Amino acid sequence: MASEKKFIQKALSDFEVKEFLQRELAQAGVSSIQIQKTPIATRIAIAVRRPGLVVGKKGQTIKDITEMLQRSYGVENPQIEVIEVAQPSLDAKLMAEKVGKQLEIKGNAKTAMRFALREIMSAGAIGSEIRAAGKLVGKGGKAKTTTIRAGYLKKSGEESKKVAEGHFTAYLKAGAVGITVKIVRPGTIFADTVDLTKLAVPAISETPVEEKKDEAAKPDKKKRTTTRKRPVKAKEGKTEAKEAKTEGDVVADAKPTVQPVETPSTVVPAATPTPAPQAPAQPTPA
Repeated sequence: MASEKKFIQKALSDFEVKEFLQRELAQAGVSSIQIQKTPIATRIAIAVRRPGLVVGKKGQTIKDITEMLQRSYGVENPQIEVIEVAQPSLDAKLMAEKVGKQLEIKGNAKTAMRFALREIMSAGAIGSEIRAAGKLVGKGGKAKTTTIRAGYLKKSGEESKKVAEGHFTAYLKAGAVGITVKIVRPGTIFADTVDLTKLAVPAISETPVEEKKDEAAKPDKKKRTTTRKRPVKAKEGKTEAKEAKTEGDVVADAKPTVQPVETPSTVVPAATPTPAPQAPAQPTPA
């Protein structure tokens, strides 16, 4: 057998076992059934409102159920564990079943729904909603939906998974009526209810911050002296002065040469160089 068929066969067998236990233990008020298979045995945990009805007198009821599971459904070595529900008023499945049973007896939907909602909210629930859909008016009337709610409730998004939901079908003379109960149990924390103002904020020391501010206010002298640029005009004036000084020195050091003039009677000797004229000395002030 392929692996896919094994998974399907296992899911079908678990569904049949749960349906059988729901029928046999209907009077006990079954909330949930969990089946876990181990190499040694098959553990079945049943959460109920009244565990005494599951066990029976001297454990006879639970023995009969164990034999029926082995014989009719092929469950290997079933070990049944009975768990009592601590707060039935906060269990969505049990409250939906309670409303459905009252509808089958009395038939007044609104009264039963209001009593159930009051019981849920008095048990400490944050929010709750009860919805009944079907032939609520009576035989020959149209089907309609009645919804009542109280408190705070999430209906969509990821946060809606935190809401407990239970279903039950009540069979009246006029037809079937589906009942859905949603409960937000006490202690449930939603993302939009977290108060960020209550979070602890670490203390910040003020002294290091002031020192950093003082250091930032002081100018950096070294950086200013090294990065300071001189004006271009002053530099150009100094270069012109240097060039003029060097030209003056060259003119002063140069010796004038005079070409001799030949005459028929006499020969004029070459002229000796005359020293450059010097500026007269200025008198010193008395």
